[in-house]
Amino acid sequence: MRPRANPIWRDKMDRLDRMDRMQTLERIERPKYFRDRRKHPRVCMDLPLEYLANHHSRARGGIVVDASETGFLIYSTEDIPVGTNLKIDVFFPKGYELANFEVFGKIIWRKVDVEERANTYQYGLTFVQIVEEDYWKLKKLLYGQPK
Repeated sequence: MRPRANPIWRDKMDRLDRMDRMQTLERIERPKYFRDRRKHPRVCMDLPLEYLANHHSRARGGIVVDASETGFLIYSTEDIPVGTNLKIDVFFPKGYELANFEVFGKIIWRKVDVEERANTYQYGLTFVQIVEEDYWKLKKLLYGQPK
């Protein structure tokens, strides 16, 4: 009759086996088509914005979900067609005040977000124009204050 395996020893061996598999997976290089091809890293944020579309006369609101030096991912409740140009004011805290910067962008993709929020759209925006002073404000938001 064979002795029963010690459950503590078996648990340790299972954990070691899982760690070995995880390390093996980390060593495997991902194919090029799965790599991020962006020139600038995306930074998660949660900032309010106000925009004017080229076909609307009044400002609308939204939220910047993530940003880079070249564009935004935003949420909005408005249905805006791909290719629409927007004038965007992004608001952020600066001390005890609310500051802003302005960019001109173009919607390059759109997705209806039915899972998390009803009647919400995700938009990918690329910057068409940004003033140098506002570009530096954006960079400070993305990367923090330069030392």
